[in-house]
Amino acid sequence: MLDPTLLPWWAWPLLLFAVTFLLGIVAVIGGIGGGVLFVPIVAGFLPFHLDFVRGAGLLLALSGALSAGPSLLRGGLASLRLAMPLALAGSIGAIAGAFLGLAMPTRVLQLSLGIVVLAIAALMWATRHAGETLARTPDRWAAALGLSGRYPEASQGTIVAWTVHRTPAGLAAFAVIGVIGGMFGLGAGWANVPALTLLMGLPLKLAVGTSGLTMSIMNTSAAWVYLNEGALLPILHVPSILGVMLGARFGVRMLKRIEAQTARYIIIAVLLIAGGRSLLQGFGI
Repeated sequence: MLDPTLLPWWAWPLLLFAVTFLLGIVAVIGGIGGGVLFVPIVAGFLPFHLDFVRGAGLLLALSGALSAGPSLLRGGLASLRLAMPLALAGSIGAIAGAFLGLAMPTRVLQLSLGIVVLAIAALMWATRHAGETLARTPDRWAAALGLSGRYPEASQGTIVAWTVHRTPAGLAAFAVIGVIGGMFGLGAGWANVPALTLLMGLPLKLAVGTSGLTMSIMNTSAAWVYLNEGALLPILHVPSILGVMLGARFGVRMLKRIEAQTARYIIIAVLLIAGGRSLLQGFGI
C-alpha cells in the first residue's frame, strides 16, 4: 500500500479518476463489474480502508452498469426480460452478503478477498471460450417467463435468435453470486457472464450486455447496506464513480466493434496481480 504522504491530497482523486476511467472501459467490454477490479487494486495499492473501498466498489460497479444500461438496451445487446428474475434472486443474496462482510474482521476479509479474486481469475480463464454451446430449446420456466428473443450481431451483420435453459439453476447461481459480490464489494459481472453462457446457454455478447443490466439492480441492494452503515468517503467515491461512468460509455462503443475475449485476457492478468497483493496483505506482508 502506498504511503498517504507520498502525494498531496488532491493528487489521490485525480489518480482514482484515471484508474477508474480505464476500469470502466475494460469492465464493460469484458462483461464484469468495475468493482471486481477496483476493490483489490485500490485496497491493495492505495491508502484507503477496506470497508470504504468495498462500499465504493459496489457504487462504482452500479454507476458503470447504470451508465451503460440505456445504450445496451437501445442497441439490443441486453434483455430486460431475462435480467429481472435473475436480478431479483441476486439482490436477495447481495443484501445478506453485505451484512456478512461488514461483520467480518478486516484481516480475515482481506485474506478471503485475495482467495476469491484469484478464484475469479481462474474461472475467467477456464470459461474464456464460453458461449460456444447455445441453448436450442427453452425449459418450462424459460417458456413461461418468455425468456427468448433476438439481438443484432453487428460484427457479422446478422440477427441472432436466442433462448435459455436450466433457468432454476441460473436463479440459484445468481443468488450465490449476489452473496459473494455483496460481501466483498465486487459487483457481480465476474460470474454473471459464465452463469449466463455456460449454465443457461446465452450467446456471449448478449450475456455481456445482460450482465451489466443485471448488475445495476443487484448492486443497488448491497450498496444501500454500506451507505446505511456509514461506509461512505466522498474523496474516494466521487472521482471513482465519475471515472467509471465515463469509461463505461466508451466501453459500450468499443463492445460493438471488438471481441470481448481480448479484454478478458487483460482482466485475468490484472486480477492475478491484485489477488496476490490481497493475499500478501491478509498474511500481514
